[in-house]
Amino acid sequence: MKKWFVALAALVALGIPAAYAAAPDKEKPKPATAAQSQSSDDNGAKACKAERGSLGAKAFRKRYGTNHNQRNAFGKCVSAKSKDDKEDGDDEDGKSGGAAKACKAERASMSADAFAKQYGTNHNLKNAFGKCVSSKAKGKAKDKDDEDETEKDDD
Repeated sequence: MKKWFVALAALVALGIPAAYAAAPDKEKPKPATAAQSQSSDDNGAKACKAERGSLGAKAFRKRYGTNHNQRNAFGKCVSAKSKDDKEDGDDEDGKSGGAAKACKAERASMSADAFAKQYGTNHNLKNAFGKCVSSKAKGKAKDKDDEDETEKDDD
């Protein structure tokens, strides 16, 4: 009798975690960033498959492969295509990220001291770059809001 009770307790102990593990995927949220990066990887993979088909396997490996037998060519191609898509297109949220680039260009066009004096607000003016990016980003957001208001007025 004692053996049966131990066997039954063991089955119950194994059955409960198995029931929770078999929960439907609907209850488990998937992170949005994985889906977004996967879509750009899919686009890169499709482009690389097409390029490999047009070039041929040997030429494709020669072009993209970096290890001793050049067998990593497809992964390197997808990585390069995905990076190109992110640089050429929009950010993850669909907005182009030009505030930092604009501040870098502005900082390069003037002296470091002048840039710091124009944007810096703390005692040593070391926060100038961050303040510049913030002001440019807020300006873009304000411009977008103004455009939205204009569109609403036109309706």
